[in-house]
Amino acid sequence: MQSHAQSGGRLTTHVLDTALGKPAEGLRIDLYRVEGEVHHLVKSVATNDDGRCDLPLLAGEAMKPGTYELRFHAGDYLGRTGEGPMFLDVIPIRFGLADEGAHYHVPLLVSPFSYSTYRGS
Repeated sequence: MQSHAQSGGRLTTHVLDTALGKPAEGLRIDLYRVEGEVHHLVKSVATNDDGRCDLPLLAGEAMKPGTYELRFHAGDYLGRTGEGPMFLDVIPIRFGLADEGAHYHVPLLVSPFSYSTYRGS
């Protein structure tokens, strides 16, 4: 019998620039595992030309239940297309993973003055 971790659990994200109507390429994302007041950096990546990460942020044995935080470095990205300082800088999204066998998708829709997120599929 396969365990949940071997059956495809993964964490993914993508970033869309809603002001420009296209994927946000080259936006840095840091993933932290949160344990109380301690934040453990798990991974730092940058989005590709489709606004996605080339590989899942977590998968397989790394996919463990717990509290995580994605930090999207929107200010650096937005600063390349406008004049600083940017209204938005680092956008933190904290969430919980309960099922290591599930697909958790946490997208970010960003513009210079707003953002939104949801649990995608």
